[in-house]
Amino acid sequence: MTSEPMTSQPMTSEKRPRSRSAAVAIEAEALQLPGITHAFFTREGGVSGGQYASLNGGVGSSDDPVSVGENRRRMAAYLGVSASHLIGLYQVHSPDVITVDAPWRDAERPRADAMVTATPGIALGVSSADCGPLLFADPQAGVVGAAHAGWKGAFAGVAEATLAAMETLGARREATTVVLGPMISRAAYEVGPEFRARFLEQDPDNAAFFTPSAREGHAMFDLPAYIVARLVRAGVGRIFDTSLCTYGDEKRFYSYRRATHRGEGDYGRLIAAIALATR
Repeated sequence: MTSEPMTSQPMTSEKRPRSRSAAVAIEAEALQLPGITHAFFTREGGVSGGQYASLNGGVGSSDDPVSVGENRRRMAAYLGVSASHLIGLYQVHSPDVITVDAPWRDAERPRADAMVTATPGIALGVSSADCGPLLFADPQAGVVGAAHAGWKGAFAGVAEATLAAMETLGARREATTVVLGPMISRAAYEVGPEFRARFLEQDPDNAAFFTPSAREGHAMFDLPAYIVARLVRAGVGRIFDTSLCTYGDEKRFYSYRRATHRGEGDYGRLIAAIALATR
C-alpha cells in the first residue's frame, strides 16, 4: 500500500500514509524514525494452522502454545529484540496504561490495554482482531507507546491515557506521532441503537461517526475516525491512519467479527508492536 502523506503539521491526520508492506508486516513511514522499530504484523508468515493460519500472536487464544511461541519469536526477530522482550498485556478493554522498564513473562501479563516505555530493547506488543492497534512515538524524547483501542477503550480514553503516561517519561504530545493500524472499518461495523445512544450521550457531535445501515434502527460506526478525532482534541502532533480493514481482508488479517459471523469458536490475534532500538 502506498500513498502520499500530507505535509506534517501539528494536530493533523492522514488517511493513507506511505508504508512498507511485506507479507509478514506493515510498516508506516511515519514511524520509520531513527532509533525506533515497529510493525503491524499481518496473519502471514507464521506456523499456526487451521483458523489460526498462520502468524497468530495471541497468547490468550486456544491455538497450540508452541506455534504461538514460534510466531512471536519471529515477530521479535523482525523487531530486533529477543523473544523474551516482546511483551503483551492481558487486555480488558480499559483505559489503563502500564509504564514498562523491564519485560515480564506471558503468565505475568498485567491487566491493562496500553503500555509506554523509555527503555531500549523492549517491544511493546498489543493484540487485536478488529479493535484498533495504536502505536505512539516521540523520537526526540525517546519514548514510545502501544495501545489496544476497541470501542470501549477508545470511549473510556485509552489513547489520551497513553499520551499522559508518555508525558511522565518526558514525551511531549505535540512532538508525538500516532499511527492507527488495521482495524474494522465503518463499512463492516454495524451497531445497534443502544450503542449509538451511548456515544451521543457522551457528545452529540459523535453523530458524525454514524451512518444509517440497511437494518432499521441500526447504524454503521466509524471507529478509526472516532479515534482520530479524540487524538486531534488531545493535541497530538501527527496522526496517521493506515485505512486497512481487518474484516474485509481475510488474506492478511484476523477478524473477531468475521469469525463470529461464521460461527467459529475462536480466532487469531494480530500483533502491533514498537520498540526503542538498543544503543
